[in-house]
Amino acid sequence: MSDLLARFAARAEDDRTAIVDVHGAHSYRDVVAAAARIAARLGPLKGERIAILVAPGARFVAAFFGVLFARGTVVVLSPLHPAPETRYFCEDARVRGVLVSEEHEAHVDPLRDGFKVRSLEPLMDGAANIPSSFATADAPALQLYTSGTTGKPKGAVLTHGNLSVQQKLLGEAWGFTEKDVLLHALPLHHMHGLCIALMTALGAGACIEMTSFDAPKIWDAMERATSFMAVPAMYHRLFAAFDAADEAARARWAANAKNLRLATSGSAALPVGLASRWKELTGKIPLERFGMTEIGVGLSNVLDGERFPGCVGFPLPTVETKIVDGELWIRGPSVFAGYHEKEEETKKAFSIDEGGTRWFKTGDTVTRVEELAGAPFKILGRTSVDILKSGGYKLSALEIEETLREHASVAEVAVIGVPDEAWGDRVVACVVLRPGATCDAATLRSFVRERLAPYKVPKDVLFLDELPKNALGKVTKPDLVRSAQSKIHEKTS
Repeated sequence: MSDLLARFAARAEDDRTAIVDVHGAHSYRDVVAAAARIAARLGPLKGERIAILVAPGARFVAAFFGVLFARGTVVVLSPLHPAPETRYFCEDARVRGVLVSEEHEAHVDPLRDGFKVRSLEPLMDGAANIPSSFATADAPALQLYTSGTTGKPKGAVLTHGNLSVQQKLLGEAWGFTEKDVLLHALPLHHMHGLCIALMTALGAGACIEMTSFDAPKIWDAMERATSFMAVPAMYHRLFAAFDAADEAARARWAANAKNLRLATSGSAALPVGLASRWKELTGKIPLERFGMTEIGVGLSNVLDGERFPGCVGFPLPTVETKIVDGELWIRGPSVFAGYHEKEEETKKAFSIDEGGTRWFKTGDTVTRVEELAGAPFKILGRTSVDILKSGGYKLSALEIEETLREHASVAEVAVIGVPDEAWGDRVVACVVLRPGATCDAATLRSFVRERLAPYKVPKDVLFLDELPKNALGKVTKPDLVRSAQSKIHEKTS
C-alpha cells in the first residue's frame, strides 16, 4: 500500500492550516476532501498518466493527490514551457488527459488538438469519499522530466514507494514537525520544489506558505516561517536586495532570517561567499545537500552540528554510495524505477558491480574531504560537460544546441557553462554563422525563448570564426569555457 497516500489521507479530519496561497488559508481537511472529489470525477485511471498545469497552492496539492487517489500517474507541466515543449512532454508521456486551473487555460489551448483538456475547478465541486484502498508501493506515482545526454528531456518514473521513502527520510533528517511553516517559492515541475520541499512538509503535517519569488517579499515573509528552501541564485538575489535596502529594512530582514530554524540550498553548488554571508546573518551556513530527479536527496549535511561550506554531507539512512573512477554511484529505495519507455537510456543509467548489485550512476564527480570530521562528500562537477546546472535547474547543452541549429543563420554551435557566482553555470552559446549570414545575440536569444523555457535561454551569445576541435572533429568544450570566460570578463569590465 502507498504510505504516501496513507499519510495524506490521515489528515482528513485535521483542521490545521496546510497551505497558504493567493486565495487564502486552506486546512488539511479541505485539501484532502478536494483531492477525493477530483479522484471521484476522474474515475479509475489504472496507472494512466494525467498531466497537471495548476498554479502553486492548495489546488495544485488537491490535483496532485486527486490523480494519485484515482490510481493515476502525475506529469507536472509548467507555464514556463512554450507550447512545443509542453506538447513534447505530453506526447512522450502518452498522457490520457490534462488538468488545468483557470489561470493557465490559455496556455493549454494548443493541446486541445490531440489531448483531452479538463478544467480543474469543476472537478472540485460536490462531495466524495476518500478511496478505501490505495495503489501499491511499486506503482508509478510521478513522471518528472530531466535533461539527458541525448539532448531531449527524459521522463523519470518515480513510484509511490520512492516518494514515500524520500518524504520520511527528509522529514526526519531535517526535523520537520506539525509546528513548521515552510516558505515555498520554488517551481513545482522539478524535484526540488515538488518532492524535496512540498512533499516533505506535507508528510510532517506542516504549514506551507506558497508564493512567487520576489526578494524583498521573501525577506519579509521569513518573519512568519520556520524553514526556507532555495537555490543559490535565490540567495544571490536576496543579498542584492539586502544591499540595496535601507538600514531599517536590513535590520528587520536579518532578524527574520535568524528566526528560521532551517534554510537549505540545493540544485547547484552554493558559492562559499554566499554561504558566509548567510552565516554572518544567522550564525549558520545554509544546509546543502545532493539530490537529483532520479533519486531525490541522497546526501545531506546534518541539521544540528557543524556544516562544511562546499560540501553536501553524508548519505541519508537507507542510501548506499560508492565512488567509481571518481563518479558517485547510489542505490537505495528512493532511487527511481527508470526512464519512461526508454530501455536503453535506463540501462545506461545503471551499472552492475562485481558482486551483482545494481547502482545508479549519478554522472557527478565527487571526493571525500578526509581532513574534515566524518569525511563529508564534495561534488566536484558533472562527469559530462554537456549537463549544466544554472539557477537551480539542470539543463542539457545538447538540447539548446539542437534548438539554435534550427536558425537559418547558424552553421555551428556549442553551448557551455561558464562558472558564475549567481547562476552556478552561466549558459553561453558559442556560434559560428553561415557564410554571408548576419545575426545578433538578441535575435538568437529570442529564437530560443520562443521554443524553450526561459531558464534555458543562453545568458550570452559569442560569435566565433570557428569552434576549437580535436583530431576527431569533436568540439573541445573546456577550451571554449576558458576562452568564453575572458571574453565575458572583457564585456562586463
